[in-house]
Amino acid sequence: MAGGVGSRFWPMSTQDRPKQFIDVLGTGKTLLQLTVERFGNMVPAENLWVVTNERYADIVREQLPDMPAENILCEPCRRNTAPCIAYVSWRIKSKDPKANIVVTPSDHVVTNVQEFQRVISECMTFTQDCDAIVTLGMKPSRPETGYGYIQADLSSPSLRNKQIFRVDSFREKPDLQTAEQYIKKNNYFWNAGIFIWNISTIVNAFRVYQPKLAKIFEALLPVYGTTQEQEAINEQFPKCENISVDYAIMEKAEEIFVCPADFGWSDLGTWGSLLSQSRRDLYGNALIGPSISIYDSHNCIVHTTQEKKVVIQGLDGYIVAENDDTLLICKLSEEQRIKQFSE
Repeated sequence: MAGGVGSRFWPMSTQDRPKQFIDVLGTGKTLLQLTVERFGNMVPAENLWVVTNERYADIVREQLPDMPAENILCEPCRRNTAPCIAYVSWRIKSKDPKANIVVTPSDHVVTNVQEFQRVISECMTFTQDCDAIVTLGMKPSRPETGYGYIQADLSSPSLRNKQIFRVDSFREKPDLQTAEQYIKKNNYFWNAGIFIWNISTIVNAFRVYQPKLAKIFEALLPVYGTTQEQEAINEQFPKCENISVDYAIMEKAEEIFVCPADFGWSDLGTWGSLLSQSRRDLYGNALIGPSISIYDSHNCIVHTTQEKKVVIQGLDGYIVAENDDTLLICKLSEEQRIKQFSE
């Protein structure tokens, strides 16, 4: 899923080029490219699909030149994750009615790719021949208020896989006090928004719990893979309800399981989260750029990939970021105000 719009990493990210299309980590690869790379030796290129907003289609083609053009699906407008997932599910069903699917956001970070692949493989084996939906639950390392949580029933693992458990409930983003209570227990996990299921399971779930959505995409089966597909999607997609897959399916379906995992995951929702995911010096500074010198400074995130030379002295807990002749210097504690700076 690569259709998100946002400017939380302004000035690097903008509505014209959201964070999934930029090199946030300074690796020379965008988050979208890193996401595809994680599946490189697991999934052949012809089985990789990207759903994005039509305004970003050219960027996706530019960043993923090896992906088949017909595997880049374009939404004419934003309608949240349920219509996005429904569209690609019926599109894949038209090509392979026995497909096993992983759905993942394109703007997350995974530091332990080998463990990620192991977990995904385990879950795909689990879902291949059963009517089950599996979501990944990240083991929490702090009382995070920016993530939703999954409450798991750890008392009885699945008979088919001892690493997979039933979901008791999904919890909305909590306040700090509630988050602190969650992490004192061992059965609460961050909701990473990564799902695994077989095609018949998810299609049937939409038919049962979201029949209006299902009817829209079922009716388009004759045009999938044809020259009429985009025109039909442009006409029908705006009729879809704006609803997340969590509300549409996950909180209603019965056969919902969670696989607890720990592979260095972050959704990189803030500059602070980027700081925590980056390599830091002895003073807690993360420096992303070709030539940065920093003195008498602590706990700063510096992202200056376009500048020849950057020298910083005497800062504590700051963001320093530049992009296309725009420079941001902001306290990390005030980064919630970045949106107003970018307007």
